[in-house]
Amino acid sequence: MEINRGVLIVVLIVVSSAGLGLAGDIVHQDDVAPKRPGCANNFVLVKVPTWINGLEDNEYVGVGARFGPTLESKEKHANHTRLALADPPDCCSKPRNQLTGEVILVHRGNCSFTMKANVAEEAGASAILIINNQTELFKMVCESDADVDIKIPALMLPQDAGSRLEKYISNNTMVSVALYSPKRPAVDIAEVFLWLMAVGTILCASYWSAWTAREVAIEQDKLLKDASEEILEVRGAGSSGFVDINTMSAIFFVVAASCFLVMLYKLMSFWFVEVLVVLFCIGGVEGLQTCLVTLLSCFRCFQRFAESFIKVPLFGAVSHLTLAVCPFCITFAVVWAVYRRISFAWIGQDILGIALIITVLQIVRVPNLKVSLLLAFFRLLLRDACI
Repeated sequence: MEINRGVLIVVLIVVSSAGLGLAGDIVHQDDVAPKRPGCANNFVLVKVPTWINGLEDNEYVGVGARFGPTLESKEKHANHTRLALADPPDCCSKPRNQLTGEVILVHRGNCSFTMKANVAEEAGASAILIINNQTELFKMVCESDADVDIKIPALMLPQDAGSRLEKYISNNTMVSVALYSPKRPAVDIAEVFLWLMAVGTILCASYWSAWTAREVAIEQDKLLKDASEEILEVRGAGSSGFVDINTMSAIFFVVAASCFLVMLYKLMSFWFVEVLVVLFCIGGVEGLQTCLVTLLSCFRCFQRFAESFIKVPLFGAVSHLTLAVCPFCITFAVVWAVYRRISFAWIGQDILGIALIITVLQIVRVPNLKVSLLLAFFRLLLRDACI
């Protein structure tokens, strides 16, 4: 399918790389935020698995405060504790409801973080979860004159997670949570797996490119020997199936990527995420069908279907094998999009992403060192800007 691949590839590269800016580490070192005895914790990511009426539900991620004790590092050692709403919601004064070891859920604002934690501790809470007033997380530091002799853990939850938990409790639903902060292992198996997957993807794309170039060279050699000059001119005028990235294309890509990152930061709402999912599915379908057609074409039983074509409106000449594979690819992407929130949906996401990346690496060609250096320079510039 030779449908304006240049524009399509640029859009899909940007979409497929959008998630890189959302990655985070387990421990965030911060030398800017003040430290003192009782207020020297690292800003750690805290996992908050939840149970609704005894049934396991979503797991949320918060950030620990500068103050308070450290949390368990393993989920099996973390206690399941009932969650209660603060009354008043800001927890700036003694809660009206009696607490007997519950984790208290409070709103940010009207007083300092340390004051909220002290009030919650005096009221009998075992931990305090502070709902941020924004979707992002905020580092909770200590004021210069604050009482930091706090014996309960404190962490902040993003606004959407806190609002969801608050809604459950308001509907008289029993909500319990566990709090733990996993430590980074010396050797992270997930990182090793991701590295192997990335290297394997690049090797597959490189081998595919070399194999394709060899096939093209053999075909051209046959044409030079057997065909007339007219046939060579017709073949040369046709689409090569590659997209060459020149200097202007590289600059356009960087500008498009920058605009997209700004949109991602400013418009991170439900509808925008759905648009990203749709674009990713389109790219995944294109990549998956290209990889499958190429793979199946290696088998004799599929070769005649790959070499026979039918004219399709808007798409031009399409092989019978592509028409047979496309429904499967579309179904695969739609099923992943519908069930992408389940625990093992990452498998489908990785398959679509790898297929897209292999296709992009096989199609896009950087003709000279100048363009390569330009892309590398702008990549470093974008990385520093994101940091």
